Amino acid sequence: MNQRQSNLIVVLDAGSSFIRALAADVNEGALRYRGHAIVEAAGMRKSLIAELAPAARAIKSACDRVEQIVHVNVDECVVGVGGANVASVNTTAAVHFGARMREIANEDVSLAIERARSVPMPAGREILHLLTRQFVLDQQPGIHDPVGMVGNRLEVDLHISTCSASALQSIVTCVNRAGIEVEDTAFEALAAAEATLTADERELGVCLLDIGAHSSELVVFFEGAVAHTASIPFGGQHFTNDLAVMLELPIALAEQVKLQFGNAVVTAIPQLAEIEIQASRPVQIRHRRIAEILEPRAWELMEAVRDSLRDGGVLEALGAGCVVTGGGAMLPGLLEVAESILHVRSRIGQPVSISRMPLELAHPANAVLIGLMLYSNRKRRMRSAETASLRSRLRSLFAASA
Repeated sequence: MNQRQSNLIVVLDAGSSFIRALAADVNEGALRYRGHAIVEAAGMRKSLIAELAPAARAIKSACDRVEQIVHVNVDECVVGVGGANVASVNTTAAVHFGARMREIANEDVSLAIERARSVPMPAGREILHLLTRQFVLDQQPGIHDPVGMVGNRLEVDLHISTCSASALQSIVTCVNRAGIEVEDTAFEALAAAEATLTADERELGVCLLDIGAHSSELVVFFEGAVAHTASIPFGGQHFTNDLAVMLELPIALAEQVKLQFGNAVVTAIPQLAEIEIQASRPVQIRHRRIAEILEPRAWELMEAVRDSLRDGGVLEALGAGCVVTGGGAMLPGLLEVAESILHVRSRIGQPVSISRMPLELAHPANAVLIGLMLYSNRKRRMRSAETASLRSRLRSLFAASA
């Protein structure tokens, strides 16, 4: 097998139900699909690692399959992070330059961000993302990049996304045990947003809701910047478990029933319609019975989303509505419930494709995976641009001193 190529990016979405890995290479900034693997998860419970060894084996299995496809060693990857251990806070800080105005430099921006991030954090929290919502220069708000502008007071409005340090270390340790180094981590909802949202939606105000197996992550954008992030402890598996308990079915069969006959709106099902469930023996039940079980859970999920948006002060900022993605987004009727509770239009978030990617990957269940790839590529381009800028400044400095 060949050595790892420097232009190869590998990303990993370690979910509660499936481990997804995706590889792509980069040519002049453009991504090209190389291969992917999806295997059943093991050792996971409620979006957290419960057993290290089985989880590491599942991750290794997914990455080994990718290696066999791309014929390149997979020795590092970017990993998505989600679950109830993720939380966020908004904070502000300012830098004063005295009475005389002067040009804002990169160092001034870094100082303002450093002061804003120094807000006291609960013990055992790790910072995932420092996201600037806006800069305010001499009481002028809405500035995205103040470098080169002139003023004497620079303020930054910062969104800090954090994760439980122990939960984050568990996923890093698990990936390391699979023989792979963690290059970077990213909040799953931010990754899904990379693959599903338009620039107009981010500007007008939009909520991206990624419904996973055991939890749902959300991120709100307003005026192009992140305004709120959160995790909701409800996911698609909760719908399945409700069916399993109420209909006395095995989990696997309850999942099939949900996918084949599920609906989150009772009145969408004809009153007299019946279905046959192939259990240990065929069973006839009212089709509406399925919806009667699923609808309350759908309302519970969307009410929790509404409460989170209200707590974050962004419930009235969704000019572009709500975009629902993830495997749980495909339940019929869920968008109607979202619109009833949030009072905004809603749509399914289909992830964009990258060059040569198989059509079957462009599914909401893979939004985080594809978004992680887009996020990783964007971060690499930003680092390359910063390195080139630093080299240019150093050359100018040496030229001036010669």
